[in-house]
Amino acid sequence: MDRDDLVRRDAGAPRGLDPGLLIAGALLVVGSYAALSVDVVRTGFGVKGDEATYVAMALSAAYDGDLAYEARDVERFYRIYNGGPEGIFLKRGSHASFRFDGSFPFVRRETRPDTHPGRLYFGKAYAYSVAAAPFVRLAGLNGLLLLHVALLSGVVLLGYRFLAARSPRGLAALYALGFFGASIVPLYVVSLSPEIFNVACVFTAYFLWFYKEVAPPATTRLGRWVRSPWSDLAAAALLGVATYSKPTHLPLILPPLALALARRRFLHGFVTAAAFGCVAAAAFGVNAAVTGEFNYQGGDRRTFYGRFPFERPEYRFEQLGAARTTNEIVVDERPGSAAFFRLLGANLVYFLVGRHFGFLPFFFPGIVTVLLFLRPAAARRRWQWATLGTVALCAVALVIYMPYTWSGGGGPSGNRYFLSTYPLLLFVAPPLASAAPAAAAWLGGALFTAHFLVNPFVSAKHPFLNAERGALRLLPVEMTMVTDLPIMLDPRRSHVRYGGDPPLVLYFLDHNAYLPETPGIWIGGGARAELIVRSYEALSELRVTLQAPVDNTVTVELDGASQTVELVRRQPREVTFRPQGFHARRSWAYLLAVRTAGGFVPRLADPRSRDRRYLGVAVRLDATAAADGGQAAGLR
Repeated sequence: MDRDDLVRRDAGAPRGLDPGLLIAGALLVVGSYAALSVDVVRTGFGVKGDEATYVAMALSAAYDGDLAYEARDVERFYRIYNGGPEGIFLKRGSHASFRFDGSFPFVRRETRPDTHPGRLYFGKAYAYSVAAAPFVRLAGLNGLLLLHVALLSGVVLLGYRFLAARSPRGLAALYALGFFGASIVPLYVVSLSPEIFNVACVFTAYFLWFYKEVAPPATTRLGRWVRSPWSDLAAAALLGVATYSKPTHLPLILPPLALALARRRFLHGFVTAAAFGCVAAAAFGVNAAVTGEFNYQGGDRRTFYGRFPFERPEYRFEQLGAARTTNEIVVDERPGSAAFFRLLGANLVYFLVGRHFGFLPFFFPGIVTVLLFLRPAAARRRWQWATLGTVALCAVALVIYMPYTWSGGGGPSGNRYFLSTYPLLLFVAPPLASAAPAAAAWLGGALFTAHFLVNPFVSAKHPFLNAERGALRLLPVEMTMVTDLPIMLDPRRSHVRYGGDPPLVLYFLDHNAYLPETPGIWIGGGARAELIVRSYEALSELRVTLQAPVDNTVTVELDGASQTVELVRRQPREVTFRPQGFHARRSWAYLLAVRTAGGFVPRLADPRSRDRRYLGVAVRLDATAAADGGQAAGLR
């Protein structure tokens, strides 16, 4: 009898309380109470980004029994939020008809506009909102949070069951809770969007596929079903729903199909693939039946701020909003081969260790799991290799397909697009022999994410605050995605126009620097401030002028180069840099950091001043454009 058999016997023994069930039950009870008690509108700071669409759609499905946007929908939104659905995606409907002809494919689909004057449709996937509708009907907006709590509790329980099949139950419970709890995943419980729904669909699908590979013999009817081929079809259906919700889940069907092929179970693999394809196609088909378009992001689709269709009789769809149709893959910049590989290399580094979206800070338990799996003594299976390879494939494909927005757009906390791929790594975990991996996962993950969960509603709605303190400040800023950083959600401190020739645009990454005023950009005393300096022309030189009414020691860094100045009161000093920068989205970005050793309070230094800030140094920027205008080699 080998070690795995002994662990299986321990994991399957019925003696004592089940720690995983206790933890999941506690999460469900406590989380449900919190979800039903919180004031979603006030505590959640309204809606952000795509939330308006999903919330309005869930309300429509719950109370109207449809997925159409009408005057009553905007009235309901005002009644709940005392405001309109800022950022909602809506589209015109259409009617489809089919005709036969004599050329391939012999059937032609034709559409004509929906002529109903008082009806539009939602421009997002309906799966999450329809699943949430019963909870919304039961508990209003709190039902969305209740659904998220139930899904996350279920995911933790399933993760525990998988680990406990080969590991002692206590270690399995501790690691499963840490795998999710010490990552960014719990923060999305308070987001009114489908991320937790997608996580649950994907994770449950993989559990149904691969639990049978490690499970002890079944003792119940449910256990026998989970270990049967029928559970594979249920898993394929769940992944089909997840793929409809977010098509980037498509590669996740590869590991179970690869396992079927490796075992020469060709018919089973075909049926699994067919079930997956049929469910995904049916979901898109329902979308076409409701709106006339298979693509929920296609057709005449717009996003609305400030004014909304049906809010007033004169507010018409065609006169409002900004077009946001996505009918094809859009590439907004086509760099040459050298620039492409430079961009790819930078993005891969940022994907792993980026300050705002990196794998290291936001999915640290996944790193622990991969290291455990790659240990020479670890027990590894072929399907685990396939799973790990698929995770890597998804990561690389994401940064290639969306080089400037692979985190999900809208300045999310962590990598929103990768969030539902991350849970696959739990199935890579080998048997656990000690508490050390769980402790590493908890400590490493908490180092980066614990402060997010102290006040999750603030962290979720104001993600630009999260990276201002703590260990995240040690990590590099994602310079390839300046216009997608969380700071873009703070309009006062992002895209601040700064005069000069060439003109500059500034992004204030923390509150240690103040907006431009006379005599310049004030940096806080005894603080380190970081700013992104952006220009639509390449810079050959950036001059930084420093001045203050008191002596100070100031260190200025630009793109890794550093200069320290002993500043004498009221005597300006200038430091000059020849920046390298990073070219992306037809502009150049440079990271500027200024650190001051001390400072002064103007009100205490001058009785006539009312300024109570603790200031260090005033900074003025002057730039010189490169002679070639930014047409560096390999960029075109």
